[in-house]
Amino acid sequence: MTHSGTALPVSLDRRSGIPLAVQLADALRESASAGHLRGGDRLPSTRALADRLGVSRTVTSAAYEQLHAEGWIAGRHGSGTYVTTSPPGAGAAHGTVAREESEPAELLDLTPGVPWAAGLDRAAWRRSWRAAADAPPLSRAHRAGLPDYRAAIAEHLLRHRGLAAGTESVLATGGTTAAVVELAAAVFSPGDVVAVEEPGYQRAVQALRRAGVEVVGVPVDEEGLRPDAVPAGVRAVYCSPAHQYPMGSRMSASRRVELIERARAERLLVIEDDYDGELRFDVAPLPLLAALAPDVVAHLGTTSKILTPTLGAGWMVAPARVTSAVLEYRDRTGTRPSPAGQRVLVELARHGDLGRHLRKLRRELSERRSMLVAALRDGGVRVLGDDAGAHLVVPFASAAVERDRLADAELRGIRLDGLARHFAGTPTAFGAAVGYAGCSREALHGALEVLVELVR
Repeated sequence: MTHSGTALPVSLDRRSGIPLAVQLADALRESASAGHLRGGDRLPSTRALADRLGVSRTVTSAAYEQLHAEGWIAGRHGSGTYVTTSPPGAGAAHGTVAREESEPAELLDLTPGVPWAAGLDRAAWRRSWRAAADAPPLSRAHRAGLPDYRAAIAEHLLRHRGLAAGTESVLATGGTTAAVVELAAAVFSPGDVVAVEEPGYQRAVQALRRAGVEVVGVPVDEEGLRPDAVPAGVRAVYCSPAHQYPMGSRMSASRRVELIERARAERLLVIEDDYDGELRFDVAPLPLLAALAPDVVAHLGTTSKILTPTLGAGWMVAPARVTSAVLEYRDRTGTRPSPAGQRVLVELARHGDLGRHLRKLRRELSERRSMLVAALRDGGVRVLGDDAGAHLVVPFASAAVERDRLADAELRGIRLDGLARHFAGTPTAFGAAVGYAGCSREALHGALEVLVELVR
């Protein structure tokens, strides 16, 4: 893109022994090196620049001639003088943001946490963005989230998760991890102790630790987190009862009651991460902890696993003391979740596209899971995890086996996730977490034989 009338940061020192033309050429060259001028930018005419700097046209003409000779600028007949390139080493003086590593095209990514974004109805997706753009620009921030979004989430929770939460009880967030970041900063103090599942979601662990919160691990088994193993003196318990991440178990009804009783008796906050609770394929999910004990549970949800991370939208339903603290934190820091993704979600829900997508998503992932489980079990491979979500677990005997199998998988063109990295402390379980949502069904089917051979 060309920029006519570029404001040049040029200052000339008439008391210097360096000729003005040389100073000007050096200044223009430095502007290109710093990135202020880029290839294709149009420079002022020699006459206009001379008038601007208060020098004779002879000075500006001599500077341009020098840069032209060096190849940094060129004249275009009837158009003007343009920067053709930047000197070697040109670039911003500030650090650059690291780019995310892109996977080689031949590597099939079967790591968990990736949604079936390809399954979104593209027509509905485009229609929702267009409708969201029709809304007038906001003149003030909605610190709790857009009212329409909060209403849409309240209806979603009632329809798909059985949680009767009024619009006024819903707080928009940027997703479950973003909500944990806010809880860590707004509700807890440095030195507070929070119990987390072991293994568990390490981004939540890091969010707590970065806020100065001490994290203690609580073991999980086939019935989910063990409330009896939660140590005394903790301020809160973070868990994923509907579909424990990464092991895939569901917290039993008796343990839910036990955890709630402890929370009420010891004045604990239970943080319920319901990251993919809508994705259950066998039976109806057990009631949310927030439905059983809204006085001690902060319920977190996200659109990242059921739709796409593009929206950056999630929600929190929590006791008033918790939401008030989060809103106060947003006031103090001037932060809030972006309303753009909220508007798109509203439109998806308004036209029934959200509900249709969830039905299609459950059907697709259920069939993929059945195909994957059948292939693994036919190959003599043990599989862990409930009939839910978008990943399952294949256990291994040791850390060495896990390390070797994951390395072998990469050599065979498959990316898997190991269990060891999901521990906040010393790993005590090993295996591969296998996701089945991020690729096409055809790619998954084509990889089954190799996958079974790798993990058997």
